[in-house]
Amino acid sequence: MASTQFFFFAILAILVPSILAKEIKVGDDKGWTINFDYQAWAKGKEFVVGDKLVFMYPQGDHNVIKVDGSGFQQCVAPANAEPLTTGNDVINLTSPGQKWYICGVSKHCESGNQKLAITVAAESSSSPPSAAMGSSMVLAILGIVMMLMV
Repeated sequence: MASTQFFFFAILAILVPSILAKEIKVGDDKGWTINFDYQAWAKGKEFVVGDKLVFMYPQGDHNVIKVDGSGFQQCVAPANAEPLTTGNDVINLTSPGQKWYICGVSKHCESGNQKLAITVAAESSSSPPSAAMGSSMVLAILGIVMMLMV
């Protein structure tokens, strides 16, 4: 019985972070483009370690470059920066803190305001896991618990 409970909690510890992680489409329906206020878009959103940012744009029109705070303010990428260019770029948020991204194409950052600054939290401050998950996920986990307890 004790080994069954240990097994259950081990599986739960592995699955819960991936269940709670979000895939966040930058700019929502607008995607990654010029003349959009990404700071207003990000305001009020919670970004947590484990989440994924998805930058969607027509390939060849834009790119995504991770920069520091100074690079963000000045719209300047580091000399060794490797831009993401697929048009469906996914960035895993692996550590807490400030994160900055710009478009390095033409003057998209300077003139088109194509830049994003976010703060990534170590863990979610919102509702508890059971409330964050869909009811079907909660029922599935409870079903697994019940099966393991028998």
